[in-house]
Amino acid sequence: MGAIIKRELRAYFGTTIGYIFLGFFLLVAGIFFTMVNLLPANPDFNGTLSTINFVFMLVVPVLTMRLFAEESRQKTDQLLFTSPLSLTRIVLGKYFAALTVFLCALLITGLYPLLLNFFGSMATGRIIGGYLGFFLLGACFIAVGLFISSATENQVSAAVITFSALLFCWMAELIAPALPDSGASGLVFMGLVVLGVAWLLFHITRDRYLPFLAGAAGAGSLALVYWLAPGWYDGIVSKVLDWFSLYKRYHNFAQGNLTLGGLVYYLTFATAFVFLTVRQIEKRRWS
Repeated sequence: MGAIIKRELRAYFGTTIGYIFLGFFLLVAGIFFTMVNLLPANPDFNGTLSTINFVFMLVVPVLTMRLFAEESRQKTDQLLFTSPLSLTRIVLGKYFAALTVFLCALLITGLYPLLLNFFGSMATGRIIGGYLGFFLLGACFIAVGLFISSATENQVSAAVITFSALLFCWMAELIAPALPDSGASGLVFMGLVVLGVAWLLFHITRDRYLPFLAGAAGAGSLALVYWLAPGWYDGIVSKVLDWFSLYKRYHNFAQGNLTLGGLVYYLTFATAFVFLTVRQIEKRRWS
């Protein structure tokens, strides 16, 4: 796996992608650090981190679009598939390489809080919590981009789809209160969720029976719940989006509240997308 990480890091910094990512990330971070902290002499650096987390939507697609899409375009993925390394190690190697580049950018911004010592005492615990939440949020988004890159052979398509997915994550918390909260709309929403899960199972496994059984079981469960307790679906759309929100948990970290639930959620989210990537590559290997 170490060889994969070194190979990917050389690819990042042997081309302009790694420098574009670092340059743009640090430029945006520097601008907001100046506006939020330096000019008003404000020692709260977590405000800057919270402000620039939207930059993930722009930089993560750049970081992840080439991970597998470029291998498919150049047909070098066949070399990886026939290598003695397991697919899990290959996927993890690429994921950790992207994560390393992101971590380098984050470590450089660590100089900013040190400068704030000139303006007053720092809330060290809150800043560490904010950085941890920021890193976990980025790790989840990189996992999403990794999976999308494995599902397409075109880098531009991978970048656009990743941007759209991250935009949805960013907007989910904002649009949740405005969505319909009736039981009927909740039932339709949950039906779409079941269909999405069944489609994802079919896309990954190409098995006809497993998605059908999962979809039938999900539809049956939804109908049974609607018959027994129709009020359960009232407002469930906003509840699901609120629970799904990655940014909501980041707010807790930014306040210095390091909850085990938030940590487990982020790790589970990232692990799930890495697992889906392994399954996606496994399917391509034998197709």
